[in-house]
Order: sequence, then C-alpha cells, then structure tokens
Amino acid sequence: MKAILSENNSELPMHRMEQSEIVAVDLFCGVGGLTYGLQSSGISVKLGVDIDPDCAYPIEQNSNATFLEADVASLDAGVINGVFENAKVSLLAGCAPCQPFSTYSRAAKQKHGDAAGENRNKDWRLVEHFATLIERVQPDLVTMENVPPLAQQPVFGLLLEKLQRYWVDWRVVECQAIGLPQTRKRLVLVASRLGPIAIPDFEKPTLTVRSVIGDLPALEAGGQDPNDPLHRASKLSPVNLARIRHSKPGGTWRDWPVDLRSSCHLKDTGATYPSVYGRMQWDAPAPTITTQCFGYGNGRFGHPEQDRAISLREASMLQGFPKDYSFLPDEKSASFDKLGRLIGNAVPVKLGQVIGELFTEHVAKIHLHS
Repeated sequence: MKAILSENNSELPMHRMEQSEIVAVDLFCGVGGLTYGLQSSGISVKLGVDIDPDCAYPIEQNSNATFLEADVASLDAGVINGVFENAKVSLLAGCAPCQPFSTYSRAAKQKHGDAAGENRNKDWRLVEHFATLIERVQPDLVTMENVPPLAQQPVFGLLLEKLQRYWVDWRVVECQAIGLPQTRKRLVLVASRLGPIAIPDFEKPTLTVRSVIGDLPALEAGGQDPNDPLHRASKLSPVNLARIRHSKPGGTWRDWPVDLRSSCHLKDTGATYPSVYGRMQWDAPAPTITTQCFGYGNGRFGHPEQDRAISLREASMLQGFPKDYSFLPDEKSASFDKLGRLIGNAVPVKLGQVIGELFTEHVAKIHLHS
C-alpha cells in the first residue's frame, strides 16, 4: 500500500459536523456504476458529468443524480461549487477513462508509433483536468479509481501534488477481495481534508460466476430472453460454434482439434494468448469484463456451460449492476458494440459501494471524535 501525508496536515483543523451527510459529484460518470455504488452506501450523488450523451439515461433512470453532458476538461468549477453550496461534507469523484493504459492502446502504439502516443498523452490530461478541479473546488473528500499503470505516470504525481493539503491513501485493489466476481485490479485513491484516512485490507468471500449469473435463463448463440432485452448473446459462425463445443471451462484453444485452430495459433506467438476463445468457470470469478466481452473470440468470455458468449445482462451483473439495471431507453434495438462499451467501461458497482462505505465510516469517526 502506498500512502502520502502532507507535511502541513498537522496544521489542518478537524472539521466539526452535526451530521455525516455527504454530497457527491461524479465526474466521468459513465453509466453510473460509481454513482449507484456510492448511493447504496448512503452518499447523496447530486450530479453526474460525462461527455457521452448515452450516459444521461442510465444515470437519471437508475439513480437520484442529475446528468450534465459536458467535457470535464472545460468544466467550470462554479458548477461543482453550486452543487456543494449547502453540503455539510462534499465529495468529488473522478474516474477518468483509462484507454491510454489498455491493452488495445499499447497495441496501437506499437502499430502506429508516435501518433498513438500523442493521443494517449491527450487522454492522460483528463487526470490532470481532474486534479485542477480539485484545486479549484477544494472538496472535503476526493476519490479516484483507474488502472494500476497510472501510478507509474507523471500525471499521477501531479495529482498527488494537488492533494498536498489532504490526507491521502492509495493502493491497487483486487476486486474479487471486495466481493466483485471478477479478477480485476484497480488503482483506488481516497483523500480527506477532515482527518487521516486509509484504505483497509479487503477480505470478503470470493463470488463466483455461478453465484451471480447461474440462475439466468439458458440461451443459444444469437438468442434473446423475451423478458429481458439485455439477456441476449451474439451469434457465432459455424467454425466458432464448433470451437466453443470443444472448449473446456478454464481451458484454452489447445483443447480444440488442430483443424479448428486458426493460423495465428499455429505460430509460436499464438501461445502467448491462451485465454482467447476461452470459457469462464462456474466456480471461479470471471475475468476482467471489457468493452468486447460479448464476443467469444475477444477473451475468456465463453459461457461456462452453454455454447455461446456471455450475454450483455450477464456482463452487467458480473460488473455488479443489479439484474434490472437499465442502460438505454431502447435496449432491444441497441447494438452489442454500444452496450458493450457502456458496460465494459463502467466502474464496478461494488467498488463504488466499498469506497462509499469507507467515506461514511470516516466521516462518522471524525464526528464522534470532534
């Protein structure tokens, strides 16, 4: 675990609070995974901000927050201050998109060279813009989650510099340890102007794929549950249908007959991608849910038992969203690509919940000792 405490923290007065009500603004809110998780812990999220207009419906349909379509890079700090005007405790959350550090982005850099690097630098600045808003707003509490490689980037050091008058703690969290059924790692940062704060060790029981999606109706590849437009699976070509029938839960493409293997699998480099075209295991966590999780060939996204990739609903539930969470007003007609992007880019709900519980307990403790 990494921690920073400002040299000036001892000079900061402990805030006295009659109530522990926390009002939050969620920047880069996406479809509301963090918002929903924070609200489930008792935090009042008043505003969600994102540049993607598709995020308006899920934020306002599933939570009590108002959505603002805006670019955080040009967002006026006065908008946030207006939300916090009567708040006893203010929380600013900012989970900037992490595409600069994704596998796809690294591959793009190798393929396209400097041009890809320039685009990544632009994306990194989203974290810098978040740091600037912290400096201008000075909320009582701050949180950020992102991919672990961010910690090695200069922009992360800049963010920590902006938090010099806060107590700060950060660490890489194994999401299966917080009760999310995924082998997902996220960098989590929390900061407080109210007093010392620390991220605890999480040791919640591991949830399995079976415990989360095991009771959903069976589907065929290309099929859809008539009662749930999101419980639908993508089609499979004849060769991929043959491949998945030879795939074992937790196995690899090496389980297939040789005539079903693609040309890349027959090369030495193919051995470095054992999870491609893989099935999940019933009694283990799922792999990290990505924006392409609906495709059998995009990772270990094959259903543990049925001959298909996981459905969009199964993907959302493995991200921690409740079974009835609504992502778009017309989910039946929405493409797999659009829904996959919204679900795969979401902050897992459980992560938002444990962060919210950490802050509510922190504020209650400050109130108890003030």
